[in-house]
Amino acid sequence: MSLSELLRAFRTRAGLTQAALAEKAGLSEQAISVLERGTRSRPRLDTVRSLTKALALTSTEAEDFLSVARGKGGRPRPAATKDSAPAGDPVPTPWQLPPATRDFTGRAAQIDAILSVLRVPAGVGSTSVGLVTVSGMGGIGKTTLAVQAAHKLADSYPDGHLYLNLRGYGPGAPMTTADAQRHLLRSLGSAVASIPDDIEEAAALLRSQLAGRRVLVLLDNAGDVAQVLPLLPGSAGSAAIITSRDSLVNLPGARHILLDALSESESVELLSGVVGPARVAAEPDAARTLAAYSGRLPLAIRLVGGRLASRPAWPIQHLVDALEDEASRLDGLGSDETSVRASIASSLRFLETSDRELDRQAAGALPLLAVPDGSDLIVDVTAALLEIPVRRAGVILERLVDLNLLESVAPERYRFHDLIRAFSRELAEQTIPRAERERALERVLRFYIAAGWACQALTHPASPRLKLASPPATAKPSFTDSASAMRWFDGEHRNLMDRAAQALDTSLRLTALLPELALAMFGYHEPRRRWLEMHELGRDAVVRAEQLGLPETAAWLQHDAAIPEVENGDLEAAVPLLSRALSMFEAQQDLSGQSRCCSSLTYVLSQLGRLDEALAFGNRSLQLGHELGDTTLEGVAYIAVGSLYNQVGDHQRADRAFDRGIRLGEESGDQRSLFKRLVNAGFSHLVSGRFEEAIGLTQRGLEVAARSQNQIGLSEAHQTLASAFGVRGDFETGLRHAAAGVEVARRDKDIAREGRALLELARISAAAGARSDAIDQARTAATLLAGRSPIHASFADELATLLERGETYTYTLATNPI
Repeated sequence: MSLSELLRAFRTRAGLTQAALAEKAGLSEQAISVLERGTRSRPRLDTVRSLTKALALTSTEAEDFLSVARGKGGRPRPAATKDSAPAGDPVPTPWQLPPATRDFTGRAAQIDAILSVLRVPAGVGSTSVGLVTVSGMGGIGKTTLAVQAAHKLADSYPDGHLYLNLRGYGPGAPMTTADAQRHLLRSLGSAVASIPDDIEEAAALLRSQLAGRRVLVLLDNAGDVAQVLPLLPGSAGSAAIITSRDSLVNLPGARHILLDALSESESVELLSGVVGPARVAAEPDAARTLAAYSGRLPLAIRLVGGRLASRPAWPIQHLVDALEDEASRLDGLGSDETSVRASIASSLRFLETSDRELDRQAAGALPLLAVPDGSDLIVDVTAALLEIPVRRAGVILERLVDLNLLESVAPERYRFHDLIRAFSRELAEQTIPRAERERALERVLRFYIAAGWACQALTHPASPRLKLASPPATAKPSFTDSASAMRWFDGEHRNLMDRAAQALDTSLRLTALLPELALAMFGYHEPRRRWLEMHELGRDAVVRAEQLGLPETAAWLQHDAAIPEVENGDLEAAVPLLSRALSMFEAQQDLSGQSRCCSSLTYVLSQLGRLDEALAFGNRSLQLGHELGDTTLEGVAYIAVGSLYNQVGDHQRADRAFDRGIRLGEESGDQRSLFKRLVNAGFSHLVSGRFEEAIGLTQRGLEVAARSQNQIGLSEAHQTLASAFGVRGDFETGLRHAAAGVEVARRDKDIAREGRALLELARISAAAGARSDAIDQARTAATLLAGRSPIHASFADELATLLERGETYTYTLATNPI
């Protein structure tokens, strides 16, 4: 007997409806329905225990029930075919709705209106796509209403519920239509590689996937009709609920529902649900007045109700008196926007007038917290922003979470609700002078600069850029190693970029802040291959540094400006950038900078086939490093020169140069530098057809990376070895190394390297005859690399297209190094 049959039999014997069993077991009615329909056959262990107790099963029955739930009984699964998904990893039916709010209040007419359009009686097929829009101002309760109605429609749409926040009105940038389509299609079981980039094609695929299914789609926080149309079902059976601040009146075929404020009785009922019925019953007049002062908006009522719930000793009248002090802010009480503003202001007033110092500090912090752009705030950044210790910053943020003025989205990461952020920014503009707001943003950027230099000291301990770091004005994150620094910036990088862009619209653009930030971030951008962001952050930084009289900073930024060009395949564009950097270092008589530029020009010119020029720059770099007595520069130059000798067929000189460069790396103790020299020399041998030498040096590099726990190095070494064995025709060993490179990069959340390693895996798979695997791998690689490494994304797309046309692929070495 299957789990669904067994559960239904036990429930029927107990004389319980699905709703009654759900209530008794502490589960949702939808969860019971899903289990009895067989849509879900492997419930969690705590769900099984709750059902066992609620059904009063005997020990034998409980044991049988658990056995079936764990897959050890019931009907056997069908065997997987060649084209089917693995039996242990089926595409689950999507049940993505957020939980319904327990204290949902009122809106009966609106719920009935939605159900009247979208509910499908049993045995009756729908004849059209059901569409309902729910519109109104922010904080009016659109999402809460839509989710509540969607849960009531569970039986009408047994093939799943999709939920997607389109972020039409924030936080952050609106979700693109393409991203939304990808999310929905993946949820319906489409492989990433099969999803077209073209909007219309993806819309057609989405409609095809929904055809014949009964799926409810909830599109939340839509920006406009154009964003929504390509996401809608196309045939009868499925339906959609769309919420938006826009009325969406030009969405054809939709039933439009406009939400207004709650009635007085509904507002008081909601307040009662938040603070408890006893307190409302004790002060009914104050409760009605408080509901009115809150604009009868769900967001505002929950905010002021939350204040009362967290302070059980406070009478409701105390809040009413506080709101009376804000009379001038409540002039526009009939305006929804004004009501939200007044409600938030009342919450802030409670903090300001509290006897607790922490509350007053939180009140003072709120407008300042809204000054920086970005999607969220972390504790470290908040401490820099407020100029307080990290621990105190965490306490203040948590206090604001307690009062529903901030949302905790992850440990030590917080986010404003969009309305509260808008209010707080208005307050900042009204109460904090522009110069002080800019100083606050400056403190955040200086914190990022300090963090960037700390990261670079770990990832590039011999970097000549480090000497240009200004003394940190604030505390910096305490990174334990380069991996922890990488992870920290992985989570914070988008905020950093947003805030750097924000600074361009302030007087901070005239300071040395942004050029130094661009230089400091080299230690993150280079290892993570964030070339587009390196280019974006460095735009105009050279000119600004020169104008500010910072020639060394300008010269290094000029040098680094060439790196994204090289990595994205535009070698010709890199040559004048590096040549100008060399001239800038010459003007400063900076031999170290000259040596680096010469090494970079050696590589670029050799790739362009300008070997004589490349060799001249290589020898000059070597001479400069020797003159300086800088073994790091000298070692880098030896590897560059060795590669050139390999390229012209002078293997004896190449080996001598490589041996000297690698020996200097070993003597330095810099494991990262030693690894790079081994793998670069190995790759040079590989390009020159010296496969045994290439494998030997790269294996040594792999061992160095493993000893030093260099995840980036492990991925790169595996990928180079995959190429070496691929060229030799040993596809089995090549596939093993390529897969290991993918796994290391994926585990390290290094998306660019994962994409590159996956592309190599696809190339070897194609050569080995695993066409289907290769197509999937190439398409996934293209998705990962899009926006990170356009040239490699194009390589992946070209490979997938070639294979899809049925053409034969012969493995050849990609001549660009890892």
